[in-house]
Amino acid sequence: MISNQPPPEKMMFQLTLRRRGISDQTVLRTMEEVPRELFVEASDRDGAYRDSALPIACGQTISQPFVVAYMTEQLQLQKQHRVLEIGTGSGYQAAVLSKLARQVLTVERYRKLADSARARLEKLGCHNVEVMLGDGLNLPPNIGPFDRIIVTAAVEQIPDNLVDRLEVGGILIAPLGPHQGVQTLTRLSRSETGIERKELLEVRFVPALPGVAREL
Repeated sequence: MISNQPPPEKMMFQLTLRRRGISDQTVLRTMEEVPRELFVEASDRDGAYRDSALPIACGQTISQPFVVAYMTEQLQLQKQHRVLEIGTGSGYQAAVLSKLARQVLTVERYRKLADSARARLEKLGCHNVEVMLGDGLNLPPNIGPFDRIIVTAAVEQIPDNLVDRLEVGGILIAPLGPHQGVQTLTRLSRSETGIERKELLEVRFVPALPGVAREL
């Protein structure tokens, strides 16, 4: 008899997210649906659902599941939203966003990561995601505006050119702080009267670097 129960590591994955305070059922369901094991290196697949960051190509990382779920929950996504992600990495965060928003543009400075993420996302049927090779800190002027912006690498200050692309009613979330050490996950909300800023929790991300990588 074949069991319909998820494997133990997947059950613990969901339990850990709930215990750590993720309560949005849509986010929890989406985290369960997206196959995280396809976004990690083959050697790390046995540990894909552990609540820890894992290394990927080009010296980058795939964020721990809690941080992905937390940032996603803080975006308060709705189906009509257009989302910008800075830092595609393996494409895992973009895959999660694709289930919750109308359109996702994700920008990656490493060609190798952009190409492999694009292939994974296409294979999974995430047809509302566009992967762009480019400098996420210096985007072309014709890109935007966006309802939501998520930065998945550490910035020492939030670039004005990202804030300027945020629609009224929009939310931007980014790890803010020194490139080496601990950053503070920070949420900006734009209203008719200006920008409201809220500090959320301490995190550790790889640094956001300018330009497009030459070799990778």
